[in-house]
Amino acid sequence: MSGDAPVEPVVVAVDGSAGSDHALEWALTAARLRGAPLRIVHVRQYAMPLADGPHMPTIDHRLDADPVIDRTRRALERRPELPPMAFDVVEGTPGRDLPRLGEAAQLLVVGSRGRGGFASLLLGSNGLACAREAACPVVVVRPGEEITAGAEPCVVLGLDPLSPHDDTIGFAFAEAALRGAVLRVVCAYPGPVLVYTATGDFVTSAEADTATAAQYTERAGEQLAPFEERYPGVNVEKEVLPGDAAGLVVDASRDAELVVVGRHQSRMPLGRLMGSVTNAVLLHARGAVAVVPPESR
Repeated sequence: MSGDAPVEPVVVAVDGSAGSDHALEWALTAARLRGAPLRIVHVRQYAMPLADGPHMPTIDHRLDADPVIDRTRRALERRPELPPMAFDVVEGTPGRDLPRLGEAAQLLVVGSRGRGGFASLLLGSNGLACAREAACPVVVVRPGEEITAGAEPCVVLGLDPLSPHDDTIGFAFAEAALRGAVLRVVCAYPGPVLVYTATGDFVTSAEADTATAAQYTERAGEQLAPFEERYPGVNVEKEVLPGDAAGLVVDASRDAELVVVGRHQSRMPLGRLMGSVTNAVLLHARGAVAVVPPESR
């Protein structure tokens, strides 16, 4: 008789920066909520060959020889209520090897900007690579504004009713359930709606706008209904609003513990590209943003 399958870990990347410290704190909470082990990994940069040949990162278990892991371990050793933890050093390049950590993780957590790059960048190239390439959901953690004291915890889901992903919706509901949070679903429709008149002009139409809002509301309700049945304890607030989807989700992020968006991804000759809304939310949302790939494990 076989035993239960092992629980996949939450993986967090550290590099000694303030950004990775925020990511580590977020990952600790995520691992505790899931009852999952936490794998703390430092991808140690080394010079890659110019040719893009086969490469697999190697793990160096001499943890005492790595100052980033040593610092992290010492910072955690006296903390109470820690999840089971493992520490690894991967020799490689972060932009290439960090996304691969998601192949054996239920969640990959990274900081918005690490030690390299320009201080003015809101999102570093490594965080963007993970959000674009990893096989599991990726949470990019950026320090956010202080949430109003006493405010009810909130998870925001950016929902596209014309191209929904069940994995993204399910992830948002599961996070809200774990955190005892309200799930605020933000759905944008193009508005105000314009109609063409007999005189050849475009004018706004309140009637057409109302009809479009009703159509989007109905679609969103149909897509959310199975998850509301699966998670009856989650309080869902639906907002169907005219305007730019990314802007509405970014506005909602100010009071959220987590923003969840899908990786509406297409295969291109130069690699994978994320949708414009996901890119904009990653660049401008406050706090933590989860990017869920299609057919997430």
